[in-house]
Amino acid sequence: MAGIYIHIPFCKTRCIYCDFYSTTQSELMGNYVESVCKELETRKDYLHGEPVTTIYFGGGTPSQIQKHHFEQIFKTIDNVYFNSQLSTLNSQLEITLEANPDDLTPDYLKDIASLPFNRISMGIQTFNDETLKLLKRRHTAGQAIEAVKNARTAGFHNISIDLIYGLPSESLENWRADLNTALQLDVQHISAYHLIYEEDTPLFAMLKNHTVNEVGEEDSNLFFAELIDTLTAAGYEHYEISNFCLPGKQSKHNSSYWDGSIYLGCGPSAHSFDGINRMWNVSSLTSYIKGMEQGTAISEQEILDDDTRYNDLIITSLRTSKGLDLELLEKEFGEEYLDYCLKMAQKHLNTNLLKHIGRYLCLTRQGIFVSDGIMSDLLRI
Repeated sequence: MAGIYIHIPFCKTRCIYCDFYSTTQSELMGNYVESVCKELETRKDYLHGEPVTTIYFGGGTPSQIQKHHFEQIFKTIDNVYFNSQLSTLNSQLEITLEANPDDLTPDYLKDIASLPFNRISMGIQTFNDETLKLLKRRHTAGQAIEAVKNARTAGFHNISIDLIYGLPSESLENWRADLNTALQLDVQHISAYHLIYEEDTPLFAMLKNHTVNEVGEEDSNLFFAELIDTLTAAGYEHYEISNFCLPGKQSKHNSSYWDGSIYLGCGPSAHSFDGINRMWNVSSLTSYIKGMEQGTAISEQEILDDDTRYNDLIITSLRTSKGLDLELLEKEFGEEYLDYCLKMAQKHLNTNLLKHIGRYLCLTRQGIFVSDGIMSDLLRI
């Protein structure tokens, strides 16, 4: 099984916390689409013939792309990867569009409903209008709520929303209000991430200048506990550290990253993995277009040695509720790696931060809160 990720870098404005590659050069949208289609065609063999089961349009702001551009990209995907059978296979695939709430007007949703998309992932972040203004988000809380309703009316019944907690000066009361509003929307999937002050972002500069205040570790843990307790009590499965879903509604595309599946990433800054190496395209729209005009994406790659592959397995699998498959570990890397893993895990098993469930090694409820440290202990450095 394989996935295709398409990075759409266009944004109307930049959010002050985001360090993903994006650009406001919308005048290059046509050239970008031509380049992505060419990359999709020229890199087909990267997936080694594995059937494509997920397609994910991320960004940037994919909802800045109009219907005719999507049609051009889907036509290429259909011809190259599905032998012109995408329309008949659509119900078996997961095809996701990331979107900003203010873009999801009834007219726009009507347009994209006629395309192969069957899942929408909406970046809401918070329902607090004052904080949305601080973050330079383009939407209001009211627009976010309306966007979910509009999407459902347009026929989308697999909707995910993103939330951020640990926002500047956030209180537990504010976070509870965000969670309660999210539950009222009755969406199928909720991703919730702690705010990270990334270097070279305006928000990081504001933190250093004491314009905003970072929440403390104790409050961060309270927010995370509230997240877990509130969503699981409402029937959501906590299937990955930052992700919750109603039964059967896991993000199949993101899950492929955590289970080691191969994927092709197209577009500027997009990453790819073929089981042997990692590749990433240049983080520049103009350089990306120039490279594709000359026949190939400008990219770098890393050939993974056994230690790196083992470390990747630890980091990705322990994030999930399923955990680390010890039989798979031994099959892939041998007894030496298995013995090392179990030796380093023993102290965390003794303190109930890790647990054995059959062939799997999993984080406990207590372990989730200190997962970074546990994973670090199991790595081969």
